[in-house]
Amino acid sequence: MGSQVSKQVARRKAITTEKRTLYDLHQSCGEDFPACAFRPSDRKNWMDDLHPEKLQISKIVWPGTHDSATDRIGIPLITRPFAQCQSLSVYLQLVLGTRVLDIRVQKDRRVCHGILVSYNVDVVINDVKKFLSETQSEIIILEMRTEYGHDDPPDFDKYLVDQLGQFLIHQNDNVFNKTISELLPRRIICIWKPRSSPQPKSGSPLWSSGHLKDDWIDTDLPSTKFESNLKYLSELPPTSSRKFFYRVENTVTPRGDNPVVCVRPVTERIHEFARLFITQCFSRGIADRLQIFSTDFIDEDFVDACVAVTYARAGGKA
Repeated sequence: MGSQVSKQVARRKAITTEKRTLYDLHQSCGEDFPACAFRPSDRKNWMDDLHPEKLQISKIVWPGTHDSATDRIGIPLITRPFAQCQSLSVYLQLVLGTRVLDIRVQKDRRVCHGILVSYNVDVVINDVKKFLSETQSEIIILEMRTEYGHDDPPDFDKYLVDQLGQFLIHQNDNVFNKTISELLPRRIICIWKPRSSPQPKSGSPLWSSGHLKDDWIDTDLPSTKFESNLKYLSELPPTSSRKFFYRVENTVTPRGDNPVVCVRPVTERIHEFARLFITQCFSRGIADRLQIFSTDFIDEDFVDACVAVTYARAGGKA
């Protein structure tokens, strides 16, 4: 019992120290990157506002959400706080400016996070379709994956093509060199990551898992996650020479050996440092590697920061 208490005391000290490290870094360098004061006039149509005929796919910093379809997961006040990573529906996330969705499914086509399940994936698909019907030039990266520990939904690739076929941008490495306008009227890059089913092949309507990569660091320590994100990003080639999307997640996650196991109070340890992260990307000379930037509980300022860097790149300022 005593050793367990000592372990938790040490854990709390480590978290406090790491939060102080980020606060000190923020105090020393602030939030300063090209066009950082830019705010889109219409987050729902921010890609359209940045001139789709000029904006290349490789120049976009894509605001994304982690575990996107968890707004209604589990039982309110009982299991939901342990698995909820977003409070907004997928549709409202898209309206806010989110352009990368992380959707986890299990064998009966219900969305899930770990062992907790939520609504049928049809809810997500209908939200995406509704958003696309209300906009003209917004491109979405839709990552669909079978959650760890679950079986693939039967014939899920056929389901996705049947539901989204008219919008799907087919798997082709040349897409990375194209502008948004050159891809229209197709609007979705759908990456299907099954556990055991065959991967989509080149030229198919769906994209294989190798086209969306990340280096997930399972930690609740904010500075550890922050610096690891920078390290892994620094090891990549620039976005202009990559033929895959790379995601950095501004999140930390609850750990089973810590008393705090609800997502929101844990992820808030790093949530406010998104602009600091972008600032550090520029100061360390690796801003040209940044591509997908995702978060829990996405908000306007997070979207604005990603759009600002995109705006700067489109204008040749970054």
